[in-house]
Order: sequence, then structure tokens, then C-alpha cells
Amino acid sequence: MIEIKIPAWHQHSVAHVMLFLKKHYAKHYDTAKQLITESPDGIEVEIRSLKKSRSRQQENYYRKWCRAFAKHTGLTEGEMHEELLCICYGSETTETMFGMRRRPLKRSGDTKKDTYGELIETLIRVAADMDFHVPPSERENDIV
Repeated sequence: MIEIKIPAWHQHSVAHVMLFLKKHYAKHYDTAKQLITESPDGIEVEIRSLKKSRSRQQENYYRKWCRAFAKHTGLTEGEMHEELLCICYGSETTETMFGMRRRPLKRSGDTKKDTYGELIETLIRVAADMDFHVPPSERENDIV
């Protein structure tokens, strides 16, 4: 990641940033313009690599069927999610003041589209092993 500080006196560079926003991200233009207007010392631009994350369709599908499967097994949605994370990504056992706790090695927030697909596949497989049917997604390409 890099941070680029553009001082107010370098108006030419600020104008280039604004033209880019207006052309490619018009919905953010007015907010950016107001921010620049309220920044008498200049602006700071942050550049970092874009991470491809899971899709909204994947999230909705997983949450819907995780909730239904949890109800089927007598667990809460959060408990079921933790179990599936541990099964899919592995787990570690940690001693706490409340006793031993099993924790997943990876959280779903750290996943990308393909690894979140692995979590969905784990849900489908584990549910099938417990006689609970998770139907295929209507948009299969969005899920896995």
C-alpha cells in the first residue's frame, strides 16, 4: 500500500483526480468534491491491491441454509457457522479461563470467492450426512 499526499498548492494533480472520479465513479464525485473543498491543506490518496472477496449471492445463500441447518440440528446460527468453519478450514483448541475452546484456523471474513465456495460445499456435504438437504443454488456460478 502507498499513500500519496497531494498538497493544496498542487491544484493540477487534484484536478486530475477529480476528472478521473467524474468520468469513472460519478456517484462519488460530489462527496469527493466536498471533501476536497473542506481540505485546505490538500488531500491524501491511498492505493492498495484489490482483493476479490466473496459475492453477495454466496453470502446470502450460505447464511440462509446455515440458519436452516442450524435449526434442524438444534444449534444457533452462530454455533453452526463456527462448526462449519472448523470442519472446512481446520481448528485449534485453546485453553481459556472458561475451559477449552475450539476455534477455526480461518475466519470467513478472510476468504475469497473460491475459498468461501469451499465453506458452502462443506455446508452441503455435512448437511447431507445429517439427512438435511441443501438445494443447489439457482445461480451455481455465483456460489462456487
